[in-house]
Amino acid sequence: MQPVSVITFGELLLRLSPEWAQHRAAIFVGGAEANVAAALATWGNKVAYISKAPDNGLSRQVLQQLQETGVYTDRMLWGGDRIGAYYLAQGSDLKHAEVVYDRKYSSFSEIKPGTVDWDALLGDAQWFHWSAISPALNADAAVICKEVLEAATRKGMTISTDLNYRSRLWQYGQTPLQVMPALAKYCHVIMGNIWAANTMLGIPLNQQAIAADTKEVYLQAARDAANVIIAQFPVCDRVAFTFRFSGAPTHNLYYAVYWKDGELFVSRQYETNEVVDRVGSGDSFMAGLIHANLNGYTNQETVSYAAAAAYSKLFQAGDFNLTARERITQLM
Repeated sequence: MQPVSVITFGELLLRLSPEWAQHRAAIFVGGAEANVAAALATWGNKVAYISKAPDNGLSRQVLQQLQETGVYTDRMLWGGDRIGAYYLAQGSDLKHAEVVYDRKYSSFSEIKPGTVDWDALLGDAQWFHWSAISPALNADAAVICKEVLEAATRKGMTISTDLNYRSRLWQYGQTPLQVMPALAKYCHVIMGNIWAANTMLGIPLNQQAIAADTKEVYLQAARDAANVIIAQFPVCDRVAFTFRFSGAPTHNLYYAVYWKDGELFVSRQYETNEVVDRVGSGDSFMAGLIHANLNGYTNQETVSYAAAAAYSKLFQAGDFNLTARERITQLM
């Protein structure tokens, strides 16, 4: 295995974006953790991606797309019958648009507990990243997440998670609140938004206050939520929240915050009416956090870089953010 600094772990996916009038569909390689890996590699970080895929030509062609960004795929698990897929109109938002998943019986979702030597796969990497999408798949996937988190903890890795909430995936009789707190306790960095923190970790959210819909109120809600997270999850010492508002198909208003050392650091605010593709924006933010932490950025530089990375993704089609590091720095 190639030595790396970062390992990301999650389900490899294909996105199909149909254009019915033209009788065709764009196809993109993605998956939240693959997106994080692709951005990190683009910015010069040594990163490996772990998932599971069928041992066939299609899988090798899919992984070639990751390899071309610089991601190492030599820790992949092989077996099973299929790569999961999802259908989403180009430019739509995964949270709010009609997304159709075709992920049952995918190779990744059928990894069985107790069958993988996670300690060996993690090697000597410094950082491990996963997201809340994986334990949403089924009960075994939640156990697998615990296995790999325990291994990363034994190895002294820094662990980060993204509180991605996909309501259509939590269909196996467990709610996020029954699963996620026990997994989040392993994490040093918790990222998401104030609504996901409430849904997935039970972090209180004053709905009456945020109904005011002002930036000042949202920032105070972020401070409050970050304080509760750090109190409830003692391993966690860094919390990040994004704020993304859309008033039209191509509109986006965006800013983010980073809680570290008892202080809230706020990014600049971005706004555009020229969104090309929303998918992967949050993953770009997460990748920006990891990149900044690994490369000695200050707390303010960290949230500024991560937010600029997220914003830059809005103008790229596909799931990966291939924007150069220098361009992102210009947007800070």
